[in-house]
Amino acid sequence: MRGTWKLKLRMWLTMIIMFTIVYFLVMLAGMYLGISSWSFFMIASLVIVFLQYWFGPSLVKRSMNVRPLSEAEAPNIHQMVEELAQAAGVPKPEVCISEINIPNAFAYGRSSRSGHIAITRPILGLLDRDELRAVLGHEMGHIKHNDMMVTAAVSVIPMICYYIALSFMFSRNENGGGFIIGILGYLFYLIGQLLVLFISRTREYYADEASVEFGNRPAALVSALYKLSYGAARTNEQTIKDLNTNRAFFVNDINNARNDINDFRQIDFDGDGSISDDELRKLANSQIKVTTTNKLMELMSTHPDSLKRVKRLSELE
Repeated sequence: MRGTWKLKLRMWLTMIIMFTIVYFLVMLAGMYLGISSWSFFMIASLVIVFLQYWFGPSLVKRSMNVRPLSEAEAPNIHQMVEELAQAAGVPKPEVCISEINIPNAFAYGRSSRSGHIAITRPILGLLDRDELRAVLGHEMGHIKHNDMMVTAAVSVIPMICYYIALSFMFSRNENGGGFIIGILGYLFYLIGQLLVLFISRTREYYADEASVEFGNRPAALVSALYKLSYGAARTNEQTIKDLNTNRAFFVNDINNARNDINDFRQIDFDGDGSISDDELRKLANSQIKVTTTNKLMELMSTHPDSLKRVKRLSELE
C-alpha cells in the first residue's frame, strides 16, 4: 500500500500518547488512594485497553444490530468482497448486514485476519454496483490497515479520563488533591477526544486511497459519498442520535450530512445527483476554498471535510 508508513506512524504515536495519558491518570488516582505499586498502574492500564480491544467487536455487533449475510442472500456482494480481499491480500472478511435505518457501511473486528464488513439494508437500493464496490473497497482498506484495532484501543481512553474526572472532581478531601485529579482528568479527556477524532479523520483518507488501489474509480467513491449524504439527511433525527456514538465507523459523518450535500453540489455541475469522472477531473485542476467555519467543524468531526476529501480523491483520478 502506498504511503501507509505515515498512517502507521501517526497511529502508533497516537496510541503511545493516549496510553501515557491513561497511565498517568491511573497513577495519580492510585497514589491518591494510597496505592504506590508501579506494576499495578501498568497492569491496570493494559487491562483497560485490552478489554476494549477484546470486547469491542461484540459491542459494535450488538449496538448496530448486525447479523451474517449469507452468500445465497447476496452473491454479488460476496463476490465483490472476495475480489477486494484478494486485491488487499487479506483473508475474506465475514460479510454482514446491519438492520439500521440509514444507508451506510462499516468494518469492525480485532485484526485484518478477523475482519467483518457490514452494509446496512437501505444502502442496497441507493448505490449502483460501482459505487457499492467502491464503498466496500473503502471498508476493506480499514481492514487492510488494521484500523479497527487501533480505534478500539484509543477510543476507550477518553472515556476512562472522563470517569476519573467525575469520580475525583467532586470528591470531599481537605487538601484538594482529588479536585486537581478531576480537573486533569477532564483536561485529558478533551485532549484525548481531539486525538481520537484526528486519527479517525486520518484513517479515512488512507481508506479512500486503498479503495482506488483495489481497482475502484475515485468518481464512484465520491458519487457514493454524495448519495450517502443525501440518505443520512433524509433519516429522522432520533435515528441519527441513536447512532451518534458509532458514527466514526461509517463511511461518512452522518451528523454533517446536510453540509456535505452543499459541498458536493459545488462539483455536481450537471445537477444529476451523482459525480462523473469528468466532473471529478475538473476539480483536480482547480483550487478549493474551505471556510474557517468548516475548518473548525472538521476538528470536531470523525471524518475529513468533504471538499478536502474529494479533492484528494480527484488527484487519484
